Amino acid sequence: MISPGLKKFIESNAMALATVGKNGKPHNIAVAYVKVVEGKLVISNAHIKVSIKNIEQNPNVSIAVWNKEWEKACVGFEIVGKAKNYTGEKWFEYVCNMPDNEGYKIKSAIVVTPTKIKKLES
Repeated sequence: MISPGLKKFIESNAMALATVGKNGKPHNIAVAYVKVVEGKLVISNAHIKVSIKNIEQNPNVSIAVWNKEWEKACVGFEIVGKAKNYTGEKWFEYVCNMPDNEGYKIKSAIVVTPTKIKKLES
C-alpha cells in the first residue's frame, strides 16, 4: 500500500497525528522520526501523552504529511488507519535503537496500520 516513493516522502517531511478521545474531542500533534516498516508507520514517542491516552480508547487515527517546500508547491497525503502503542516487544525495541532517537528517553512506539491513503489537493 505504501510505495517506495511515498515511504521516502513520509520519512522526510512534516507530519501531524490526529486522535480522538472518548469525549469525542479531537487532538492533533506534530510528530517527528517516523519510519515506514513493513507497510506500517512507526512513530517514536518521547513526549506524547494525550494522543497515547486517546489511542488506548479509540485506535482510529489520521495522519497528514506535507512537503517542506509547501510554499513553492504543496504536496501532501492523508493517511487514515488504526494505531497501537507499544511499550515493549519488537516495535519498542526498533524505535529505541533508531540513531535519530539517540539521547532521548523513548517511552513507546506508536504503530499505525494504514487503511486508506489519499492525496491532498491544495
